[in-house]
Order: sequence, then C-alpha cells, then structure tokens
Amino acid sequence: MENQIGNKPSSYENIEEETITGLPLKVVLFNDDWHTFDEVIEQLIKAIQCSYATARDYAFEVHVKGKSLVFTGMIQECLKVSSILEEIALNTQIIA
Repeated sequence: MENQIGNKPSSYENIEEETITGLPLKVVLFNDDWHTFDEVIEQLIKAIQCSYATARDYAFEVHVKGKSLVFTGMIQECLKVSSILEEIALNTQIIA
C-alpha cells in the first residue's frame, strides 16, 4: 500500500516478521522406549535449568501421557532447549 507520494507508510513495514518472531513458542518432549527416566531427567535439568523434582515430574508426564510441554519462550530459547534435549536423541517439537 502506497501513499500519494509513492512511499510505503512506516506502520506497514516489518509487521509480518515481528508477528512471527515476537510470539512465545513451546517445546514439547515426546515419549520413547529407549531412554531411562534418569537420562531424561538429567537432560531436562541441563536444557531448562530446572530442579530435579520438576524434571522428574516432566519425565513422568511424558511417560504417562506420551508427551509434555517442557518449555515456553522465544524462538531462540526454544531452539536452544530443543537442541540440548536432542543431544541424546530425545524427540522434541517446537509449536506455536
């Protein structure tokens, strides 16, 4: 959309990019049949810097429900958390 002078109004610039990158996202951890509770707990503590009790609760939820929302944050934080969890081949997904 251009004004009469032929310039785009500044309020329209970067709206789409800001909308996508400004939303908090979530990291979901999925259950598998080969990692032990201790391995998952240790990796959760490393990835989200939580207490042992919190990591144990997440690990139990993953075991019982098949998945758990383990982190919410901006895209760069979610990518970092997901990457750390995946270091030992845990399955994760980042969702909106």
